[in-house]
Amino acid sequence: MEEKFNEATQQRPEGDRVMDAAMVTIDLPSFIKQIKQESPWKDKDRNAITVFKTNGMRIVLIALHAGAELKTHTAEGIISVQVIDGRMKFTADNRSVELDKGQMLALHKGIPHSVEAIDETIFLLTLTTTLEDK
Repeated sequence: MEEKFNEATQQRPEGDRVMDAAMVTIDLPSFIKQIKQESPWKDKDRNAITVFKTNGMRIVLIALHAGAELKTHTAEGIISVQVIDGRMKFTADNRSVELDKGQMLALHKGIPHSVEAIDETIFLLTLTTTLEDK
């Protein structure tokens, strides 16, 4: 399998992070430190970094300041949300649950949902994608 790297951006000019390979190690503490040092975290209510991206699956590390919201939206694939630190309210199907550090949930595709950070929250979003979503 050919290794794939992220492309350099203004926010992350290095462009040398392995995004897809036969085996990808993901150093969450390092990524958390990185996204908390970037301007979107300092200037806005959130920041995120894709830590793995392949045909069929994507993993994104997301940090939200307390009170930040991801307004109601849908995902075109199955998702899982795993709280690494903090506490959030996840709402779907007219039902809300609070997730604390170490808890996670899974949600089928196409279900409208929203997220609100009760405290500063770091979580992993894993989503299935179509083979065309590279």
